[in-house]
Amino acid sequence: MARETNLQQWRFALAVARNGLSVTHAAQILGVSQPAISRALKELEQILGFAVFVREGRALTRITPEGEQVLAAAQRAVNEFNGLTALARDVAGEESGSLSLATTHTQARYVLPPVVTAFRHRHPSVDLNLHQGTSEQIAEMVAADRVQLAIATGSEGLFAGMVLLPVYRWHRQVVVPRKHPLTRAGRLTLEKLAAFPLVTYVFSFSGASSLQQIFERAGLTPKIALTARDSDVIKTYVRLGLGVGIIASVAIDPREDHDLVVLDADHLFPIHTTWVGFRRGTRLREYTYDFLAAFGPHLTRRLIDRAAADPARIPDLFRRIALPVQ
Repeated sequence: MARETNLQQWRFALAVARNGLSVTHAAQILGVSQPAISRALKELEQILGFAVFVREGRALTRITPEGEQVLAAAQRAVNEFNGLTALARDVAGEESGSLSLATTHTQARYVLPPVVTAFRHRHPSVDLNLHQGTSEQIAEMVAADRVQLAIATGSEGLFAGMVLLPVYRWHRQVVVPRKHPLTRAGRLTLEKLAAFPLVTYVFSFSGASSLQQIFERAGLTPKIALTARDSDVIKTYVRLGLGVGIIASVAIDPREDHDLVVLDADHLFPIHTTWVGFRRGTRLREYTYDFLAAFGPHLTRRLIDRAAADPARIPDLFRRIALPVQ
């Protein structure tokens, strides 16, 4: 009797494909042993009758053309299975579950606390896991299937295969100590900023920094004293006199930052849009819809489902929605 593949084999193969063809990394993510994954891949290929991965010695170097086809189909099948499981739990009225999301420090520290508080009050039986990192690290967590939701600003190119829903908009602002010369320099300009060392967010490793490009277009070369992923770290070094801080407007707390002066920079830097995303083909649990609505009141279930059904229509779907500016 011919053997058949099983869901676990496909899950293992997909995990390896998502994690740079590293069996070691896939095993760490899944919490299983490397030999278990290697055996599952070997059995899968024996049943299929062709190789899914090309090997050089013990290392996997690429996915075969046949492997690309079956893995794409397997991903759709796994999504359907996960969706069926989620549907069954919702139909049964099961409240328990888990929701994992990845975001930046600024979102976690300054934007999400009231959202998380409201969600926990409404869904006390759901385990909420919050991971922080840069856009690149968030993309890695998505690729490793460690999170269901991702929240970030820009860097859309890192998140292929996801449904990205715009939530709100924000500006960069400049912060300095109270006696800093810029507090007496009148309307802020790039030339005035370039005269001082700057303290700002870590630049993306995937391309040129938009901040640096803004200065370069004006024929200026900014002096970067320090970069950090944490808004609070940036403000700490501004207080120490290391440089002028450039941070997100949402990261300014009037009570905690009373010793700093906020200088309007709306006219210098473009506005940014923060989005929340989930994998295409994912069936969201009822409590996930609730979290999204708490994060962005305009994110109704109907709008989310329409965006998920046809991600290419997202710009049109959101064109008439006035996103809040924070």
